[in-house]
Amino acid sequence: MQIQSLSEIDKLKEEGVSFFIYFSAANCGVCQVLKPKLISMMAEKYAKIKACQVDTALHPDIAAQLGFYTNPSFVVYLDGQEYMRRSRSISLQEIDERLERPYKLMF
Repeated sequence: MQIQSLSEIDKLKEEGVSFFIYFSAANCGVCQVLKPKLISMMAEKYAKIKACQVDTALHPDIAAQLGFYTNPSFVVYLDGQEYMRRSRSISLQEIDERLERPYKLMF
């Protein structure tokens, strides 16, 4: 799901949805390499966490209002509450390790 406005994020949080947002831009080489790996891992291991994306070249205001000023960035909300955030150097292994236990407890 492509996020177009901050109100879409607010609505997901209010509804208590578990979701993650990947912030990237087309001109970011690291973003383009990391994106398919991250999306694949999340779809395979954490399928009940909804996938969202923000193109920071088109919507820098959304990233800035959430406190992200660099690409790539990643944030996870569990039941509408922020659980973790990472920017710049994102480790798939760290994300996997941090999400495994709460995911099993919730789902």
